[in-house]
Amino acid sequence: MEKIRGFEIAKGFEDKEIELPIRKTSRSAAYDLQAAEDTVIPSFKLGQKPTLIPTGLKAYMQNDEVLMLFPRSSAPKKQGIMFPHSAGIIDADYYGNVDNDGHIMIQCINIKDEDVTIKKGEAVAQAMFQKFLTVDNDNAQGERKGGFGSTEKGE
Repeated sequence: MEKIRGFEIAKGFEDKEIELPIRKTSRSAAYDLQAAEDTVIPSFKLGQKPTLIPTGLKAYMQNDEVLMLFPRSSAPKKQGIMFPHSAGIIDADYYGNVDNDGHIMIQCINIKDEDVTIKKGEAVAQAMFQKFLTVDNDNAQGERKGGFGSTEKGE
């Protein structure tokens, strides 16, 4: 069977009992991503870096597709977590990169007054595959050289 798009377990997480994402209903647009391990997210303070929640997953897709990561609508109220960047983007060439095999991490901050522990298996984000368009005369030639945050390093 030809691989078109989907999720796989990232290197280093093969024996961690990671569940591949599923859509919960037939009309759901996105797949729920779960935490791969318990993660403590400290209460937010100015100047603090976001916490990365590992998913243990990587995603493969076509060259003209992107995986968009969104917060779950209940996350601020139930878990106290938010995305500091509103949405995440996973490019097709992130899959299998040399730095981290394309491991998807969820970048979060905690808006509660106390530290929050996200438990392994707890849903932390929604992921949606989408086609994207390019502009006339686009001639991007760069190649990804690394993992998380490496798009600007492409040559």
